[in-house]
Amino acid sequence: MPIDAASIDWMTKSRRPQREWDKKRGERQAVSSIDVGWRLDRLSVSRFHWRVLALIAAGMFFDSFDLYLAGGVLGALVQSGESTLQLNAMFISATFLGMMIGAWFAGVLGDRFGRKFTYQFNLMIFGIASLAGAVAPSMAWLIAARFVMGLGLGAEIVVGYGTLSEFIPARHRGRFASLLNLIINASLFLSTLIGWVVIPQFGWRWMFVIVAVGAFVVWFLRRALPESPRWLASQGRVAEAEVIVRQAEAESSVFDEGARPTKSTGVETRYSLRDLFGPALLRRSIVAIVVTVCLLTFNYAFVSWVPTFLVKQGHGVANSLGLSVLIFAGGPLGSIIGLLLSERIGRRWGLIWFSVLGIAVSAAYVSVTDSALIVGLGFFVTCIIYVLSSLSIACYVPELFPTEVRLRGSGVANAAGRAVNILVPYAVAASFEGFGLYGVFGLIAAALVLQIVVLLTIGIETKQRSLEDLATDSGGAAGVTAFPVGAQPRTDA
Repeated sequence: MPIDAASIDWMTKSRRPQREWDKKRGERQAVSSIDVGWRLDRLSVSRFHWRVLALIAAGMFFDSFDLYLAGGVLGALVQSGESTLQLNAMFISATFLGMMIGAWFAGVLGDRFGRKFTYQFNLMIFGIASLAGAVAPSMAWLIAARFVMGLGLGAEIVVGYGTLSEFIPARHRGRFASLLNLIINASLFLSTLIGWVVIPQFGWRWMFVIVAVGAFVVWFLRRALPESPRWLASQGRVAEAEVIVRQAEAESSVFDEGARPTKSTGVETRYSLRDLFGPALLRRSIVAIVVTVCLLTFNYAFVSWVPTFLVKQGHGVANSLGLSVLIFAGGPLGSIIGLLLSERIGRRWGLIWFSVLGIAVSAAYVSVTDSALIVGLGFFVTCIIYVLSSLSIACYVPELFPTEVRLRGSGVANAAGRAVNILVPYAVAASFEGFGLYGVFGLIAAALVLQIVVLLTIGIETKQRSLEDLATDSGGAAGVTAFPVGAQPRTDA
């Protein structure tokens, strides 16, 4: 039966109320998301924020501890005849492969089911897998368990930094992320120290037991960690977000009332995974991937190979390990510098200037042969690596993405970085064999130059800007005006 003009007009009118209701609902949700962010950003730092930091940091500490214990465990396995260099290489590759996959799925799960659920889920994964590693009857079993551990290890770094950024007021976000980075990096020293005490006396299996017990204790304590109110609001669960925001307000004082956000016409943009590579977010995704890949290339091309480089330069094994300890002592100092500078010079320019400094100091490092100069310059190279780590993965990358895809964006960047990690050892070995330390320097310099160019051309500054303001700049929350604390609206330019 043909449809006449009157019928079409009737159907259009009948659908108009539904469309108008959907539009108003979208506007209300957009305003609710912006309002939640504004209310969190205006608060002063209180015990609420320190409690969130402590619960997140505890899990990430054991995550990092688990990652760094590999050196002592693998050495003990080779010494006891339970493993070979080839099997050790498979153990390391399984770790990075698991981390790559874990980083990806953490982003998907975290944006779909929430930060708290994903955090607890991945913590349980590497806790159980660590127990499985402790009772492994063979190296093949241990490698398989290590792959599963890697899933949790890769997930934790994505969820941890992203979740913290959504709780902390904009003017303190960089310092809290840098402090979290410092706590995590402390595990390098402590895992080495505990391994030195535990492995000779009780065996390598107890290292995995320590991690498993720590993970289970943190899992129990972290049940008190609230869900991110920003994520709840982005999902339309405004009432649940309201409860958590009121809890934060009850424990905090208001630092700056500022201008309450207002709305104009339009509906909030709803992001999906494919939007990370669409017009609105492509630049952000490129910056996040490049920054993560370049940092991890610099890190693993230097830190993982320092003892080998020293041996190749004629130092004995024992002497090279002693020098390595002195060189790696620059790590905590780098995290402290990142903590002090993150809210002063900003993320973007901090990364640019320390990349330039990294090229200069690395060039000097590969040119010296005196032990004192090797240690001194190596110390500063390590320091620069951890400044870059503090400013990039801890602060910058999570801030680049809107709440709805924050963990997926960070997950894509970290997965890309871990994938490159699988290839970096081969590139370093080939560069060293062909051109010596100058070849390795060329690899590092190329990565840092790429980072500088990308940040200068398409990078943005995120220092002390509200996450909602940053999302608006990328095209998110269309129709809503978001104001960073104590500042006026800005654009990417």
